[in-house]
Amino acid sequence: MSDASIFRSPHADVDIPNVALVPFVLERVAEFPDHLAIVCGVTGKSYTYAQLADAVNHVAAGLHAHGIRKGDVVGLVSPNLPDFPVVFYAAASIGAICSTVNPVATAEEIGAQFADSEARMIVTIPELYEKCAAAARLASTVREIVVFGEADGATPYRELFAHGHTPPVVEIDPATDVAALPYSSGTSGIPKGVMLTHRNLVANLQQMQAITTVIDSESRVLGILPFFHIYGMVVVMGGALRQGACIVTLPRFDLEQVLRVLQDHKIRMANIVPPILLALAKHPIVANYDLSHLKYLFSGAAPLGAELASACQERLNLRVRQGYGLTETSPVTHFHPMDDQRVVLQSVGPSAPNTECRVVDPATGHDCEPGAQGELWIRGPQVMKGYFNKPEATAACMTSDGWFKTGDVAVVDEQGWYQIVDRVKELIKYKGLQVAPAELEALLLGHPSIADVAVIPVPDSEAGEIPKAFVVCRAPMTADEVMAFVAERVSPYKKVRQVEFVEAIPKSPSGKILRRLLVEQERTRAAVLSTSPLSAHS
Repeated sequence: MSDASIFRSPHADVDIPNVALVPFVLERVAEFPDHLAIVCGVTGKSYTYAQLADAVNHVAAGLHAHGIRKGDVVGLVSPNLPDFPVVFYAAASIGAICSTVNPVATAEEIGAQFADSEARMIVTIPELYEKCAAAARLASTVREIVVFGEADGATPYRELFAHGHTPPVVEIDPATDVAALPYSSGTSGIPKGVMLTHRNLVANLQQMQAITTVIDSESRVLGILPFFHIYGMVVVMGGALRQGACIVTLPRFDLEQVLRVLQDHKIRMANIVPPILLALAKHPIVANYDLSHLKYLFSGAAPLGAELASACQERLNLRVRQGYGLTETSPVTHFHPMDDQRVVLQSVGPSAPNTECRVVDPATGHDCEPGAQGELWIRGPQVMKGYFNKPEATAACMTSDGWFKTGDVAVVDEQGWYQIVDRVKELIKYKGLQVAPAELEALLLGHPSIADVAVIPVPDSEAGEIPKAFVVCRAPMTADEVMAFVAERVSPYKKVRQVEFVEAIPKSPSGKILRRLLVEQERTRAAVLSTSPLSAHS
């Protein structure tokens, strides 16, 4: 590998202070003690910055009184509530580690994560207590369950406030001590605990300064992205508090609630995922709300096509910007500039400050020629320490000299802007030629009669694999119309060759299409057909 193979960020490096996460995030408390830090968009419960810092100190002291020590894992199973960051930062402040879980996960999934992470305590809401209690029986290290409120058998959250507001001083090495242990999405392979150090998270907040400068201490920020997911956890929960802004939380996605919060709180910038942007671009109810204060939509976590981004910009008269990252990179590695300079909507932008990239041929391991597609490798201070207790999995995706292999196929243009084409493992091989599902999905979302879509490979005796589209319609259309729309706009080998109309597309909480579920469904259907009497007779 030559230096010419390494793409460096066009941004100047930023200084990364050698400090722990919590004092860094809450650094501006003394500057804005009476400003709202977080408020629930449903109940109105809130904390000012001074109250938030005080609550963090009380809960940190309470966690210590309840036996939590440096290096212990605290499991957090909760929707977005004002007390979510209190628990998260309280744990981090005493050197403990927060491992977050999607509240809709099953007891078995929660138990598996907390058994793997060796969690000592679970913090949840009363409605999820029974499920978390069942999970705790599968995770033998869990000693206590705390609930925001009350539930029979659980410790009420208020008890954590009964031990004063002076937690013990714990020495933290930002470079090596882990602050958060989110689990990778599990869309491919077994979910693994991603060890993110204090330095990883502080570095990423510093690297994102160019994004967060469009908000300030007078701003209100939409808190709909789940805090259990790395995007909501760092970009919204960390980034907004670092800027002295106010987060308006919503416990679940409801389009009318989101629109009401955007309107009533005069939100200027909203971090979202493509399914939300799709609703803002196409849902008729949007016209009932005054969104004139909304100037920026920042999309991440899943691919966003240029047609959809343009449609949203035109409808709402704002700027749509996009970024890219992974749980393993804390998460942000690429983002659009927020100004009016060159923007390629289907791109994820140039790499963040202090971030190096390579584009590598996954078959040969050699760096690709400029303009060619290959696996994106990343090196920077935001790259994880590794997977918890999984040295082999860590070695499989990280090189000895610090490169993280993302598993995503990318191409970089002459200006240093990256486009994520697809996952290495999800590319469709049509007669040996690579077809990216995300490219076809972005194209189809530009059709006015299509509300949502997913494309997967299906086996074909002649071609090897062919693209099949699962389409959610907003107006009647035929399969032939869908296929013709694509055929007019792509090379012949990329044409969609099968279409199925469905009610909804399966997605993760972050908005990623769960193509594996559709692939498994298709395989099951094929297996049933192959063993049916009709199939056997034919």
